[in-house]
Amino acid sequence: MNARETVVETHALTRRFGDTVAVDGIDLAVARGEVFGFLGPNGSGKSTLMRMLLGLLLPSAGQARVLGWEMPRDAERLRPSVGYMTQRFSLYEELTVEENLRFAGEVFGLFGRRLRARLDLVIAAHALDPFRRRRAGALSGGWKQRLALAVATVHEPLLLVLDEPTAGVDPQSRRSFWERLFELAAGGTTILVSTHYMDEAVRCHRLCVLRDGRRAALGTPAALLGALHGRVVECRVDRIEAAIAQLAKAPEVASITQLGDSAHVLLAPDAPPAEVAAELLRRRLEHAGFAGAAAAPGSAALEDVFVALLRGERLAEAPDAAERVS
Repeated sequence: MNARETVVETHALTRRFGDTVAVDGIDLAVARGEVFGFLGPNGSGKSTLMRMLLGLLLPSAGQARVLGWEMPRDAERLRPSVGYMTQRFSLYEELTVEENLRFAGEVFGLFGRRLRARLDLVIAAHALDPFRRRRAGALSGGWKQRLALAVATVHEPLLLVLDEPTAGVDPQSRRSFWERLFELAAGGTTILVSTHYMDEAVRCHRLCVLRDGRRAALGTPAALLGALHGRVVECRVDRIEAAIAQLAKAPEVASITQLGDSAHVLLAPDAPPAEVAAELLRRRLEHAGFAGAAAAPGSAALEDVFVALLRGERLAEAPDAAERVS
């Protein structure tokens, strides 16, 4: 990614709740037009971090600057430039699609001809015209999601913050949702999104993986996957469940899971390269009575990155272009 203006920046950002450190010394720099993802298990600090960036939570320590405004001091000044979409549908279910959009537009100071033009544009962009006069509560999950995104962007925000926005939504709706996000990013909107879905996380321009409130890894999905190059083996064998139980005992194996009719193995950090480890694992299976077993180097998935980090590994981070922007 070419160097661009930094619009979100944090230094040692920290939030404590009593003795619990929810966010622990996070340093970030996000460039304009990025789709920037936060990935981590429940309790890793994703939502707390995003709420601090919006000025909704006071940090216990550190600094955050968003669109040129200091948080939380300038939170009221930031608000007109931000769209926020939560995991739960939080619009007015008794109002129609158009009434929800109109209300949101008026809250952000849109009236008259300008408001009508924005409503027509946003409704068309999200294919909501057939539902214009339908109550929001009568929409399906996927269409509620579209409406929520339309409401969050009706005022043309410079920053869009999405907190697990596609939970419980079908795959086709999620795909359409992400296509719209990239359209917004191409127009210069910066997007922060937290997700549990690996197939969504891999779509982001860059990812910050959080573990216990700390930044465990940061980089493009490709760079994070590259950190596990040579550490994946695919094994094909009959009696797959028994074979997995056998392979899990091997010192070379950090993690193993079944994918279809094969065993997907993440090798331990000190294991031999995948080419060598594959032969070791094949022999182990053969000696254990699994005739015809085959093993070969495989490709890492983002889930492997996630598993490695949760095991406490530290993956090498490539120099980060956005963090070099002044």
